[in-house]
Amino acid sequence: NTSRNAGGSSGGAAASLATGETWLSHGSDLAGSLRTPAAYCGVVGLRPTPGRVTSNSGFSTEAVSGPMARSVEDCALFLDAMSGFDPTNPISFPAPETSFLSAVDAATADVKIAYSPDLNGLTFVSKEVDGYLRTALDKVESAGGQVREACPDLPDLDRAYRVLRAMLWAAGPGRAPAQEQKGFKDTLAQNIQIGRELSIDDVYDANASRFAIFSNMALFLQDHDVLACPVVGLMPGPIEQEYPTEIDGQPLGDYIEWLKFSFLSTTAILPSISVPVGFSGEGMPVGLQLIGKHRGEAHLLQVARAVEMAVHLPNGPIDPIPG
Repeated sequence: NTSRNAGGSSGGAAASLATGETWLSHGSDLAGSLRTPAAYCGVVGLRPTPGRVTSNSGFSTEAVSGPMARSVEDCALFLDAMSGFDPTNPISFPAPETSFLSAVDAATADVKIAYSPDLNGLTFVSKEVDGYLRTALDKVESAGGQVREACPDLPDLDRAYRVLRAMLWAAGPGRAPAQEQKGFKDTLAQNIQIGRELSIDDVYDANASRFAIFSNMALFLQDHDVLACPVVGLMPGPIEQEYPTEIDGQPLGDYIEWLKFSFLSTTAILPSISVPVGFSGEGMPVGLQLIGKHRGEAHLLQVARAVEMAVHLPNGPIDPIPG
């Protein structure tokens, strides 16, 4: 449906997969830019652990590059190609000895999934999207998996993410020449200004919250394979709308409020993936987000494959279609 938003900022990458223009697509993710377009276009989008895929972001862990594909298997194949140690990247680390593709091939239906529809009250999801995700998780249980509703404590996640995000923008585009910054859109200029106005205590508090969230997730994922949640809280809106302003009548405060489900993976530097799990009554794709252990992409992909097998959706185009 070309009248609907494909998600950003890797919407073109996801749409090219869904329409058979490419076999694989590369994207970046700060607030779900690999995951949201994947969910809205019915493809797979993986945000890896920072350092898994090399980038030019220096010591920053917020914005990462990652793979998109039409299946979990293809996504694993592309991640194998993208992974590896890069001595010019200070947070880079080596690829695993066993390929991600091999890990996916060993996937089984026996998975333990925790599902949270709101990440402990961080945000909210429409009844429509929540219903589709619960239907998909029921299929995972029917196939032999275990699903329960649970979520660890995520102290001050919203504030921590916003501080880290503002620092990134202020330290990057915020250092561009003044004449160049005059052309920045309002939302970017606002992020830069927020970054400039942060106090050192804001930075201390954000990093303290970040470590607490990481530690809580590490303990939680000792008893669960993944934490599942929505990718976004609502179905895709019209392309004319820059960003949604409400979900089921509940107003959203600003332009990144609708992306809050993406904040956890980014803040806690955990890998996450969007997997297609169904379609709406209008035929629009629905994606489920799975968040895994630190540097645990292999196991995350295995669980994603188990979900993929359980919901058993029809495959997308096999080969790119000539123009």
